[in-house]
Amino acid sequence: MTSPYDAAHTDPGLLSPSLAGSTAREATGDQAYLRAMLDAEAALTRAQAELGLVPAAAARAVTEAADPARFDLRLLAEQSHGDGNPVIPLVKELTRAVGEPYGSYVHRGATSQDILDTATMLVAVRCLRPVLDDLGRAEAALSRLAAAHRDTAMPGRTLTQHAVPTTFGLKAAGWRSLVLDARDRVASAVGTLPAQLGGAAGTLAAFGAYGAEDTGELVAAYARQAGLRCPSLPWHTLRTPIADLAGCLAFTVGALGKMAADVLTLSRTEIGELTEGVGGGSSAMPHKANPVRSTLIAAASRRAPQLAATLYGSLAAEDERPAGAWHAEWEPLRDLLRVSAGAAHDAAHLCEQLRVHPEVMRRNLGLTHGLIVSERLSAELAPVLGRSGARTLLTRLAEQAFAEDADLRDLLAQEASLQDIDLDGLTDPARYTGSAGVLTDRALERK
Repeated sequence: MTSPYDAAHTDPGLLSPSLAGSTAREATGDQAYLRAMLDAEAALTRAQAELGLVPAAAARAVTEAADPARFDLRLLAEQSHGDGNPVIPLVKELTRAVGEPYGSYVHRGATSQDILDTATMLVAVRCLRPVLDDLGRAEAALSRLAAAHRDTAMPGRTLTQHAVPTTFGLKAAGWRSLVLDARDRVASAVGTLPAQLGGAAGTLAAFGAYGAEDTGELVAAYARQAGLRCPSLPWHTLRTPIADLAGCLAFTVGALGKMAADVLTLSRTEIGELTEGVGGGSSAMPHKANPVRSTLIAAASRRAPQLAATLYGSLAAEDERPAGAWHAEWEPLRDLLRVSAGAAHDAAHLCEQLRVHPEVMRRNLGLTHGLIVSERLSAELAPVLGRSGARTLLTRLAEQAFAEDADLRDLLAQEASLQDIDLDGLTDPARYTGSAGVLTDRALERK
């Protein structure tokens, strides 16, 4: 039977702008979980058929019956409340759909957690592949920005204040490094997420009772049929795969959040060194072009740690099958997948459309009246005036520069003891970016 459940009842993302219209919504929706659970059930029967434990015709019958269009999601959701998880009612419906003579081979030897854990890994893999694509887009755009602005000087800021000059190329290269770190973690997760098969208490006993001489061979066949990694042990209460996935996703969102935080700061009206290529509108102020992509990523970065914390908390799962710890994972993990996918998608658009304003960066370098290069002047003037003398002079001129709204270079030029020094070179912020260019080049070598 075909159900209108998804169209009528699935959250379309009204309060989740990053989710609306994205592949992540469909990849992690109830329909996707139903598809994954059915895939897990069919993979189990095919694995048993592969080893001669069930008739090949049974595997074909279960695989054919495992069509999501034949199941009523609303009904399954309602029935899962009484059973505690959605697998139990699904098995009943799938068995009915397969019918005689092969219905008895559905779910043979497995427990509900085997199916839902395997389905969760399938959902994660299917959701994360587009995330990898989006991270790749962000990386490529940042690579171009870093190369184009290798020597574009801008104020370096520490503890919210101007410190010494840096370059936008180095900043973009740093963002790219974080994106690559996230990409590597996501790619590793996609390639290592395991299937789950252990039976009632993780001993695989039922499969032996049904004739499996080598249960390890069965687990390997099941993982192969499902398209997931073969686990070394059943992991019903050994939640390393979930914890690792949580860490990977939380890191990804946090890494993108760092970039978003920088863009939000640098795109402030009074700074104006960056703008998003396509800003969002305001309901009250027509002149505004809000940094929407960065804002959505920043929001995601505030949610992800708490979602991951719930998943880490579920590591302390009692016995061979837990009451509550496993159940507590379902919604936070789905939310974390969605938050991560949304952040990666927004980051790709942000990086591809980001506008850099070198002229504003140059102007802002002068906001401290030339004192942004005081570190360099302290070092360069020490041989001439002595370390203490240089510090005393610069302290006095700094106060004078702010009091008189004067440029430090002009004040230095009035000092008789400095007449033979190239003040233009020493006071040019663009000529005091240290190894920023070399560091940018080095960062861009990473693939």
